[in-house]
Amino acid sequence: MKLTLYVWRQENRASRGGFKRYDLDDVSEDSSFLEMLDTLNLHLVEVGEAPVAFEHDCREGICGSCSMSIDGRPHGPKRLTTACQLHMRNYKHGDTIYIEPFRANAFAIIKDLVVDRSALDRIQQAGGYVSVNTGAAPEANALAIEKDKADEAFDAAACIGCGACVAACPNGSAMLFTAAKVTHLGLLPQGQPERTSRVLEMVKQMDEEMFGGCTNHGECQEACPKGISIKYITRLNRDFLTSNFLKAASIRGKMQAQ
Repeated sequence: MKLTLYVWRQENRASRGGFKRYDLDDVSEDSSFLEMLDTLNLHLVEVGEAPVAFEHDCREGICGSCSMSIDGRPHGPKRLTTACQLHMRNYKHGDTIYIEPFRANAFAIIKDLVVDRSALDRIQQAGGYVSVNTGAAPEANALAIEKDKADEAFDAAACIGCGACVAACPNGSAMLFTAAKVTHLGLLPQGQPERTSRVLEMVKQMDEEMFGGCTNHGECQEACPKGISIKYITRLNRDFLTSNFLKAASIRGKMQAQ
């Protein structure tokens, strides 16, 4: 298969980047998209040119590392699929493909197709944990969880933190990511002790990272390779308002007690 690639090349976050054209004429339709990039890099090394930098790890659609936009869409044209799980049989001989890094104010370009997504890690670290009592491990069935809540929590926990929702959003919002991380713990009994502080701290960190606001475009759920629904943003907003109310009531109570 012969392809024409326009790949974003940028030496570092301070330098000016741009698309560079590459022609490949030996691409197997059975290869994955990242294997196609491997083939490109082999050719570049052979001619003495620096290979294209791109991030990857598991190549199984689990780790969320392959953060690149393909023809203007995060992870490419196929829904519910990460870039590493996209295969070249989805393209045809002679196609032209544009490949670039995720675009968002909070995602600085490190090099070529690699972006700094550590802002998402800091949101997770701000409140994405539960209290754990030391001692012997509790019986697995000691805490009864309703099946509908368990299923919903599992769906939210499917988020791999790739950042596609941010790249797809015209505002560069991380609301879907934050909502998924808040929800999957907030639905479970183990997550109740920090439920109020969790949503406040994670939303605060999200704002500090300079992500944009959510205006309900819905592009985030369309780009999400795990199909995370925007219904979780509704739950996040409800928990955020409730937590702010409880916090204000607590402060008023302390002031009155004094």
